[in-house]
Amino acid sequence: MEILWLNQDDVKAALDMPSAMAAVENAFFAHGKKKVQMPPKPYLYFPKHNGDLRTMPAFLEEDDIAGVKIVNVHPENREKGLPTVMAVFVLNSTETGAPLAIMDATHLTDMRTGAAGGVAAKYLARKDSKIAGFVGGGNQAKAQLLALSENFDLECVKVYTRSIASASAFASFAGELLSCDVIISATIQDACNADIVVTTTPSREPIVKEEWISEGTHINAIGADAQGKEELDPMILKNGRVIVDDKTQAFHSGEVNVPLSSGIISEKMICCEIGEVVVGLKEGRISDSGITIFDSTGLAIQDVAAGNLVYKEALKRGFGQSLRMF
Repeated sequence: MEILWLNQDDVKAALDMPSAMAAVENAFFAHGKKKVQMPPKPYLYFPKHNGDLRTMPAFLEEDDIAGVKIVNVHPENREKGLPTVMAVFVLNSTETGAPLAIMDATHLTDMRTGAAGGVAAKYLARKDSKIAGFVGGGNQAKAQLLALSENFDLECVKVYTRSIASASAFASFAGELLSCDVIISATIQDACNADIVVTTTPSREPIVKEEWISEGTHINAIGADAQGKEELDPMILKNGRVIVDDKTQAFHSGEVNVPLSSGIISEKMICCEIGEVVVGLKEGRISDSGITIFDSTGLAIQDVAAGNLVYKEALKRGFGQSLRMF
């Protein structure tokens, strides 16, 4: 039996942001209709190496597609010349269970996570949003900006990072992508003076204060994806309208996990899941002055939807290598 092997170059050639956003929005729609199987992702924690490993299986019933991703998060990898996040995705036949494709999922993860932020902002941010502020300027920040640029006519992009090199690289990327002002902010507070704020750090303590967030702001909280991580002042969550990607997963490892465990907020204060908004069962933004927060933990259904798209595109365009496994 032969399996299609797709390296990172193949995946990059097969997956652009518009198609990733369409795939992710469809996955959220299926999630909102409760037409998916997606057990909570288990974690292996490596305290000695300040990292973790996760497995993420999912099945989208109406599309009849399934697969699993294995992904790590090791913040200190940059010092070793490696990506913080690396991943492999396996797409499986639902008819036989056999693997159809094995592909690099590092780029896939960046794109589907950026796409999730873009889809969330489409439903939750003010339609007239013009300024985007980024706390963190790595690969995921770039993917988030790429997705936002699909739905918003941005006039100014701000970025704050602790690394001048990272901030400069992000600013160069933003300048090439958009015809707008690009500002390297000296403080997190300045970066948060925006219509849409995006946080993509591995912080384990709040770095964005409530008083820095203006009325009408939408926040994509991307960085908190494991137990104990948080980027936002819990009072932002307490007083804002919080939409999560998946309640079970977010309560364990999303931006809301620490405020929930400490009793600052309760589960009943979480508005809904983004899929419910996409389907039309729940309202996202209810006023121009309200503050909305999207708590993104990253869902396996996003990987399956995007991975299946890559597989189909690769077959159509002749990408990858066929490998005999069984």
